[in-house]
Amino acid sequence: MRLRTKFNLVLIVACFLGLSAASFLTYRAAQQNALQEIENEIALIRANALAVRNYTSTGIKPLLSDGNDILFLPHSVPSFSAQTVFAKFQETFPDYYYKEAALNPTNPDDLAEDWEAVLINQLRANPDLDRISVIRDTSAGRVFAVAFPFTITNPGCLDCHSDPAIAPAAMIDLYGTENGFGWEMNETIGAQIIWAPMSLADQRAMDLIVVIMLAIVAAFAVVIVLVNVMLSRIVLKPVSVMSEISEQVSMGDFSAPEYVKKGKDEISSLSTSFNRMRRSLDSAMKLLDD
Repeated sequence: MRLRTKFNLVLIVACFLGLSAASFLTYRAAQQNALQEIENEIALIRANALAVRNYTSTGIKPLLSDGNDILFLPHSVPSFSAQTVFAKFQETFPDYYYKEAALNPTNPDDLAEDWEAVLINQLRANPDLDRISVIRDTSAGRVFAVAFPFTITNPGCLDCHSDPAIAPAAMIDLYGTENGFGWEMNETIGAQIIWAPMSLADQRAMDLIVVIMLAIVAAFAVVIVLVNVMLSRIVLKPVSVMSEISEQVSMGDFSAPEYVKKGKDEISSLSTSFNRMRRSLDSAMKLLDD
């Protein structure tokens, strides 16, 4: 096996190992970055939902409050408004999910599923938590879900949810007295749960890693070409010339000119030593002939 072949094999193996390590680390970093982007998108969805809730509480509910003893309109409920607006948003972005889940909701549609109830209970058990992030499997694939606690901080909420006796009669007529009551101040009664499919993070990570890997492969290719050019000019060519001269000298032919490699590197030193040895051998042969 020629020296160039051996050298390139070692270089290719080193590049392959480096590329493997780089691809693993890059994928991990890229996936974390993609997850952070999805978290930011979830934060935007939540901010929009909170804005809708606030507008409903301060702008819509007062306009409808005069007739709430006769007719209860869900549109005046912040939770209903936020989820209705998101349903319209979801028509354009069907991969995203938003729900205001509660353990004891007034509207049965807001009842937490089992996995949602687990997150809500974790938030109830740890009041210092401002969110919980999980990755879970669904029928549509893996999703990245974030749960934000819903804690009763507004005393006005208790006007409808503390005791059925003081709740609006129209609300009782619509939903009954069995659900959505007994809430207390500073109690975490539910959570805003928002998710996005992990396929988004995986695809973004894969797109990024492909670009980075192509750049690394291109860089390795340039390095291999440059190293081969330098190897040929600095090592292989001088060694090949000295090898040919050595072959002639070994056969007793001293007619070949001396090879001088300019410079101060090891090959230059080798060429100087080689020429010195050749001259000494030529002198010795002449002495024997005399």
